[in-house]
Amino acid sequence: MNRLELTGLTARPSQVWGGIRLVPLVREKPVEGLRLHEELYTGFGSDVVEVGPRSHYTSYIPHGFVADWSGEGAGAAAYGTQLAAHGGGSTPPRTMRLPRHRHHRMAKRQPGDRLRFLPLHLALEGYLALHFGGPSTAWEEWSRQALRDGLSPRAEDAYLGWSVRGLGDALRAFEIHPGQCGVMVYAADALAAAFVVPHPDDYRLLHPSLIEDLYGELVHQYAMYGAPVADFGARLADGPRLDTLAGLRAAAWEQERAWSEAHDTLFARELLDSSYGFDRVYRMGSFTLWRFLPPFLRNSGGQHIGETITGHKGQVAYLKTFRLSEAQIRRGHLLQRLADADWLLPHAAAALGTSEEELVRRIRAAGFESLLKARGKG
Repeated sequence: MNRLELTGLTARPSQVWGGIRLVPLVREKPVEGLRLHEELYTGFGSDVVEVGPRSHYTSYIPHGFVADWSGEGAGAAAYGTQLAAHGGGSTPPRTMRLPRHRHHRMAKRQPGDRLRFLPLHLALEGYLALHFGGPSTAWEEWSRQALRDGLSPRAEDAYLGWSVRGLGDALRAFEIHPGQCGVMVYAADALAAAFVVPHPDDYRLLHPSLIEDLYGELVHQYAMYGAPVADFGARLADGPRLDTLAGLRAAAWEQERAWSEAHDTLFARELLDSSYGFDRVYRMGSFTLWRFLPPFLRNSGGQHIGETITGHKGQVAYLKTFRLSEAQIRRGHLLQRLADADWLLPHAAAALGTSEEELVRRIRAAGFESLLKARGKG
């Protein structure tokens, strides 16, 4: 598997609020055998997750998701779920607070056929861990710290949904479609995130959680400074077939079909046409939880990291994505090229079509200067 396939999901006409465009995704029938619930955590603040020996991930984590493939109590809350209202007058955080408790793992098995995982953080931790160990050979260019600690600590910036201008209003203003199991969120018509769940009831409960998600820097800027986007408008040409209600209905359906095709081939192309590297996180009966990374190609448009749950035929039951900034794509691209060259600077520079001095400048500009031995900046 190297691509995302949204088979069974159909895009409905978009809903526009200022610079935010929401595109509902509807299923003809729910995915059988899997339900998704939310596990809410009290208070606002950062949490620490143990991801390996001497390795920890710290971030703002408002909730977890519980995947349930037991087939029992499809409409009931998952075991261990803590019920609380989204927002409820609470003030979203302006800064991070020190951790107060730990989650043992990014994905943790619960009693019965249930798995608790941290949505989106699976993908973000996978990106942060990209070639995290640093050089495996003591080439002369790399510092002792690079050989001892690799890229530790590694940090990236993101914005809470509360701070994405217009997103909260859009999520409150628009009705949820019958059969809706997902949504694509756009800021100034740049794809910000995709969110898909197995069942319409799951989506109805999890729809408000989008305001608590993390979004990329570019998304925040586009929503803040971008102009309002054009609303969807159906245009029916005059003709004899519009003389009847059936003809009018058929013409309206044709407009919906044309919008769906235009969305998949134009708006969502950067997500669906890209190839990804998938890393299996957990197998859940006939379903599998994966996280994925893009190819980190320069100058190729928006690129996304994310996580997905697929069935045995590859059908996407769950999906959540995060749009990387240009700086994050450049860092991923640079790390990939260094690792491919076994961290030998002359070989990596040749692969990048540049000089060793320019490569050193790029490493410094990417925030990885501590990996290099002290030397003249030339």
